[in-house]
Amino acid sequence: MEALTKHLSYGRLAIACCALAVVCSTAAIGARYRSNRHAPPRHEQSHPIPYPNLELPLQVSGSQYEPLAWANVSGWSDDDHLAAYNAFRTSCKPIAAQQGAPTDSKALGGSLRDPCRIAKGLDLSSGAKAKEFFELNFVPLRISRLGEDAGFVTGYYEPVLDGSRTQTDVYNVPVYRRPSNLFVRGKTQASVGLPNSGPVYRKIGRRKLVPYYDRGQIEDGAIAGRGLEIAWLKSQTDLLFAQIQGSARIKFEDGTTLRINYDAHNGYPYTPVGRVLIDRGIIPRDQMSMQKIREWMEQNPDGAKELRRQNRAYVFFREVPLSDKDEAVGAQGVPLTPGRSIAVDKALHVYGTPFFIAGELPIESEQFKTPFHRLMIAQDTGSAIVGPARADLYFGAGADAGKVSGRLRHNMQFVMLVPKGLDPVARGHKLPIPDERPSAKIAKLFPQTDPQKDKPADVPTATFAKAGSKDAAKTPAAKDAAPAAPAATTSVAQSAPVAEPVPLPVARPDIPQPEKRRTRRTRHHRDQ
Repeated sequence: MEALTKHLSYGRLAIACCALAVVCSTAAIGARYRSNRHAPPRHEQSHPIPYPNLELPLQVSGSQYEPLAWANVSGWSDDDHLAAYNAFRTSCKPIAAQQGAPTDSKALGGSLRDPCRIAKGLDLSSGAKAKEFFELNFVPLRISRLGEDAGFVTGYYEPVLDGSRTQTDVYNVPVYRRPSNLFVRGKTQASVGLPNSGPVYRKIGRRKLVPYYDRGQIEDGAIAGRGLEIAWLKSQTDLLFAQIQGSARIKFEDGTTLRINYDAHNGYPYTPVGRVLIDRGIIPRDQMSMQKIREWMEQNPDGAKELRRQNRAYVFFREVPLSDKDEAVGAQGVPLTPGRSIAVDKALHVYGTPFFIAGELPIESEQFKTPFHRLMIAQDTGSAIVGPARADLYFGAGADAGKVSGRLRHNMQFVMLVPKGLDPVARGHKLPIPDERPSAKIAKLFPQTDPQKDKPADVPTATFAKAGSKDAAKTPAAKDAAPAAPAATTSVAQSAPVAEPVPLPVARPDIPQPEKRRTRRTRHHRDQ
């Protein structure tokens, strides 16, 4: 009896536990049903397909480039690499002083810091060692404007002009410093070297802004008598050439020299006066040079005044504390090196970038062309220097430098030296291979077009029938439609039926993903 009693009590306890479990599970199911019934539908966020964060090859806007081997760079071994190395080290000083990431998105960015860091610790004294430095730290890329096979070079120099500190009957053309009412957005009056392009305004009162005076207005005295005169020159032609070059040396009668550099402009685009003379048929294109322009202006003073005003741009200068032995300072802020410094498009290139320029130039005389294979360093810019393979070669100061630079307007080969950290070949190997391109026949039979863009606005999509089918003539829309375009005359179009355009793929829909059920893992213990 005692055993039977114990057995019955255990049975009642088991039944009670089972009943309690059924009640709890029923309550949980009911609560979950009620929450799902009243809660808004939940959509799972679709996750993007994982894609590796790859380093893309460099991109220079509007350019095409081709990686080269050093052995294929024509004339590379003939250059004086030590002179180029010294010019490069000059550019490395401001590059090394930069802090943090570069503020622009140019192709090279801050990649020149590594070669500059290496060059800082190398005091090379031979051309062979300098050549080895460039080959170890750079890769050559032939670069040109998209669709062209060569670049274009001109020359510039620093004029040496006679002048006076005061106005006289002989020296009566003022050289102006930047006016106080000249306004450039994002800049203050204390900013040194304002941009050489972009809008420039004149302040009227506190808020009103109007375009600044153009060349004709300034020559007529719009800002005269305000104490802006730095010095006085003999002619407007001297001033124009100083403004085109961006710097000048003014020699006074007492033997002293004043150095002036670009500081600001009036906001109007630069118009080459030489191009105006060519368009008017006054000077042939093959004879154009700065000397020809100067000679024509001196012989035609009235025409020179009208010609100058075709170029509405005007440059303002600042005094720079340089001696006669110092070279002009470029836009990078370092002294230029004659025969090694170039001005480039600063919107595309980074100052300090080496460019190997090869071709033939009339260095010795206008008729005789000299082979030119030289590594140049980008240290300056100019408003007329636009494009990926466009450079202005600096030849120094004085009349001789002016003669050489004045006759340069030639196509040349450009090879840009890119730091090895941006090697486009090495980066290209890491990119995924694109899908295979379909054959020309398949592409013609199944053109990838958008039907919504190709169909007329007043004809529904359903009325379009296959071209060449008999049902097309029976549709109501075909009777009222405009006459069909003439059939193609090619043999492929005549023999093969024309298929319907294949619509473009649509975006992947946001499909909610089913919620994964969580299962409790139970560990089974075996009885020992």
